[in-house]
Amino acid sequence: MNTPTNQSMPRPALKGREDLSVYWDNHLRQAFDEAAPHIYPAMVEASLAHVLMLTRQGILPRSRGELLLKGLLALWARSESGEQRYIFDGSVEDPYYFLEQQLAAECGISTAELDVQLARSRNDLDAGVFRMVLRRQVLEQAALVIQTAADAAAQAAANAESLIIGFTHRRPAQPTTIGHVLAGFAEALLSQGREMLSIYEELNISPLGSAAFTGTDLPVDAAMVGELTGFDASFSSSYEAVAGAEHFMRLAAVQARITATGARFSRVLLEWMTFKWVETPTAYTQGSSIMPQKKNPVVLEHMVSMAGVTAADMSATYANIGSAWYEDSNNATTDVQKHLWRAGERVVRFMRMMDGLMLDLRVLELPDHAEIVASGATTTAVAEALAALGIPWRGAHDIVGRLVRANAPADWTEDGVEKAFADAGLEASPEMVATTLNAGQRPALILSRAQPGSPGADAVRRNATESQDRAEALGIDLERRLSLIDAARKRLLESATAAAEGGRW
Repeated sequence: MNTPTNQSMPRPALKGREDLSVYWDNHLRQAFDEAAPHIYPAMVEASLAHVLMLTRQGILPRSRGELLLKGLLALWARSESGEQRYIFDGSVEDPYYFLEQQLAAECGISTAELDVQLARSRNDLDAGVFRMVLRRQVLEQAALVIQTAADAAAQAAANAESLIIGFTHRRPAQPTTIGHVLAGFAEALLSQGREMLSIYEELNISPLGSAAFTGTDLPVDAAMVGELTGFDASFSSSYEAVAGAEHFMRLAAVQARITATGARFSRVLLEWMTFKWVETPTAYTQGSSIMPQKKNPVVLEHMVSMAGVTAADMSATYANIGSAWYEDSNNATTDVQKHLWRAGERVVRFMRMMDGLMLDLRVLELPDHAEIVASGATTTAVAEALAALGIPWRGAHDIVGRLVRANAPADWTEDGVEKAFADAGLEASPEMVATTLNAGQRPALILSRAQPGSPGADAVRRNATESQDRAEALGIDLERRLSLIDAARKRLLESATAAAEGGRW
C-alpha cells in the first residue's frame, strides 16, 4: 500500500548525498567525522602492538607481521605529520574499517588479505583506543587544574591581608580577605586534580585482548599488548573490559565539577569587580555598543554558561550509559565519546581563562573599615566577645541582634546597649557595655586570628604554602605518568621498526 502524500507540497530531502543511504548520510558520516581525527592515531598505535604480539606469539608468520608493521609505521608517520586525511567517501562505515582500508592500500594487498583484526574485535579496540585518547586528555586537563590551584594559592598568599566583606546567602556576613577566599578555591581545585589522577588510574587499564568480550582461543598475550601501549595493567575481566563505563561516568562528573566550581568563583569574582575591590582586566572584557563608559567582564558570564553546557554533557553521558544494557552497546561506548571529548576541550579553555584571571588579579579599592562595620559584618565578633565575658551565647546573640536591627554598629549608644540587655532579661555591667560598643569596630582584628584555616594572615599564608606544595607534588606525579606513556610509545615504535626493517623480534 502506498503512503498517501500531499502532491502540492514538495518533499524535504532525507539525505544530502545521493551516494549514501539515509542512515549512512544522517549518522555514520557525522560519527566518522567526529571520531576519526581523535581515535585513528591511537588505532594505528594499538595495531602496531597487536601485530607485534601476534608475531612474537607465533600466531602470525614473520613475513606477514613484517608487511603489516611496515604498513602501520607508514600510516603512523602520515598521521604524525598531519598528512592523513579523514574523508568519509561511503566505501566503509567507520574509522575501524577505514584503518583496514588504509593499511591494505599501504601494504599493496586487498583487505581480504589483512590479519590486523585477528584475535581482536572492534569492541576491545574501541575500548582500548578510547582509553588511550582519554588518558592523555585527562593528564592535560589535570595539569591546567593543578597549575591554576598553584596560582590561586600564590595570589592567596599575596592577598592574605586584603580585607573584604565576606558574604553568605548573598548578604554581608563577616570580614574575611581575598587571600582567604582564594586559599579555599585552591583547595577545591586540588581536590579536582587528585580526582583526575585517580580517574587516570582507572582509565589506564588495558582492555586490549578481551576481543568481543570473551577473549579468544588463540594464545594471545594481552599483557604484552597492554605494556607496549603504555597501560599500567591489563584487564582482569574481559566482560567489564568491553562493557564497562565507570571511567566514563567518573570523568564526565569531574569535568562538570571543575567548571561548576569555577563558575561559582566566577560569580564571586564578577562581584569583586563590580565593587571595584579588584581590577577589571581589559583583556577579559568587551565594550558596550552604545555606552562608551562600559567595560564588561563578559568572560565570567561565558564561563558560567560553559559550566552549564558541561553539566549537560555529563547528563547526556549518564543518560546514554543508563539507557544501555550491561554489555557492549553503542549507547555506553561510541555515543558517549563526543560528550567527553567536547567537555574535555571545554575544560581546557575554561581553565586557561581561569588561570589567566588568577595571574592578572590586581587589588583596586578595598572597602575601608567603616564600610565593613556599617555592613554589619563585625557583629558576630561582638556576640563572641560578650560570650567570653560569661554571657550565654543565645543571650549574647539576642542582644546583638536587637542592636543591629535598630542601628548600624557605628550608631550604637550606651543607652541603646543597656536597653537591649534589659529587653533580653539581662543586666549590663559597664564592662559589658564597653565591650559591646568596641568589639565590632575593628574588623582588621580578624587578620590576627590564629585558628588554622581561618582568615588570619599567617593562617592563610600557611594554607597557601601547603597548597602550593601539594600542587607541586601532583604536578610531578602527573609528569611522571605522561612520561611513561611517551616512553612506551617510543619503545613500541622502535620495536616495530626493528622487527619490520631488521627482522629483530
